[in-house]
Amino acid sequence: MEVQKKDITDINDIEQFVNTFYGKAREDELIGPIFNNAVKDWSHHLPAMYKFWSQLLLGTMDYTGSPFAKHIPLPIEKQHFDRWIQLFYTTLDELFEGPKAAETKERAYAIAATFEYKLRTIRKLTSQP
Repeated sequence: MEVQKKDITDINDIEQFVNTFYGKAREDELIGPIFNNAVKDWSHHLPAMYKFWSQLLLGTMDYTGSPFAKHIPLPIEKQHFDRWIQLFYTTLDELFEGPKAAETKERAYAIAATFEYKLRTIRKLTSQP
């Protein structure tokens, strides 16, 4: 008998998801080294991610910052975004189901696609003679 999962409803759900996802991402052989080299203080990074996802999903206005700018210097390409999405979706599916969980996937995909496109464009423009 399959246990029915609940949907994302509050900050506790977001914290559970973010902690679980980043735990997996940090251990992943493809994206783990990038995360572990880029993030020097996880005790600061994780609360920022709680605020980021809480703002997107719950409408809180706690997050400030420019997430894309922080990704510009990182050595990330399409395969890294693909793995990020794969881990993100897998983690979300393990923990939650429902309309908010589906919205979370849609937003994550849009973010990954936008970041990947913008990084590719910036790199193409800066590598031209």
